[in-house]
Amino acid sequence: MIREKAKTVHDVPAQGKRKLSEACIRKWLSLYRKHGKEGLLPKRRRDAGACRALSKAEAALFLNHLEANPHLTAIAVLKKLKAEGKISSNPSSSSISRLVRSANLQRAKRLQIGEQEQKLKFDFFAPLECVQVDCMYAVKIPDDKGKRRHAVLMAFLDDATRRVLYASFSFSENSLRFEAGIKHILAAHGRIGRLYCDNGSSFVGMQSQRILDVLGVVLVHSRPYKPAGRGKVERFFRTSREQFFRPLDSGSVTNLADLELRFHNWLESEYHRSAHRGLGGKTPLEAWVEKAHHIIPPDPAVDLDAVFWHEVSRKVHRDSTITLEGVLYEVPSEFVGERINLRYDPHLPKERRRLQIVQHGQIAGQARPVDSYANAYVRRGDLQKELRVEQIAEEKLESRGPVENSLAASKLDLKTEGERE
Repeated sequence: MIREKAKTVHDVPAQGKRKLSEACIRKWLSLYRKHGKEGLLPKRRRDAGACRALSKAEAALFLNHLEANPHLTAIAVLKKLKAEGKISSNPSSSSISRLVRSANLQRAKRLQIGEQEQKLKFDFFAPLECVQVDCMYAVKIPDDKGKRRHAVLMAFLDDATRRVLYASFSFSENSLRFEAGIKHILAAHGRIGRLYCDNGSSFVGMQSQRILDVLGVVLVHSRPYKPAGRGKVERFFRTSREQFFRPLDSGSVTNLADLELRFHNWLESEYHRSAHRGLGGKTPLEAWVEKAHHIIPPDPAVDLDAVFWHEVSRKVHRDSTITLEGVLYEVPSEFVGERINLRYDPHLPKERRRLQIVQHGQIAGQARPVDSYANAYVRRGDLQKELRVEQIAEEKLESRGPVENSLAASKLDLKTEGERE
């Protein structure tokens, strides 16, 4: 049988077609009879995990230095020790890699060990002293076109009382909703001490940061991939899933307004009136009322509507126009070639926006969407004038008859030669 097996061509995995000699088969048979299947396994090298290119003293020095400097790579540590004259050998990169793996000192693990920090529970005392905000993808509901999409819940939670100060649904995360929540809290409740959120796209906008700087609100971002710091708002989302979204028949929800109405009914009738273990058995509403005298009202001299306008900078083209969000606007010709600052209400539709031109902190004019038809009848230097296409059209129509008006675009002259004379 051994001779027959030795003549056969075997398909060996990862090696292809091979023949085995009689001596090889007899050796394997002897090992199997003595040690079973374990005898057929590859033997482990006696110096496995050791770097033969380094002495024991050099390898120990290298590993100690690598562990003490988790931010450095193994090659960087080797070069540093060789430059200092502590290692004279010249091992290959593969030898160093095997040594590092055998000691379980890969850079990712070293950094993870070095970044381990103590997590302490924190609580704020007064309402609005710290407000946590985050987003959660909720149930799927139909949008305006009938397509079912995930509704995104953005919630602002007071750290001291666990009261939800603002909550709204939409089909996307954006900074405008974040700014709308801040404005609502300031107008309805009081001054915010700090906002605590993650590094999501909704919370890192330049306009949002500028607005918070003007209001004196501190924006604190949690460390990436560290959700434990936002534990209170995450716990609220868990409660919402268990008590509101799971019992909800999402098929009966018609739109965002319907979902928001149902959620706020649950929020005010159940969540805010249920005992909270983190509040010593009090409800969020009771904790809020008990500490409401600590709330600091916002400065009445601050115009919140003006503060939440966006500001951008644009250079005026030679035809007295600028572009903002794909819309062409025209400005007074005196600003041609200059860089101007613009303020506008981002919540208005693009076609209804009137941009304020701000120079040295003062309003210096307005920019309005370009009306190419009206501009055909005025001088470019007269843009401060409010033009109305309807008035121009009416003046043209009054001087003509009905037949002439219907054919005016073709510029046909219907008068006979006698009438012209």
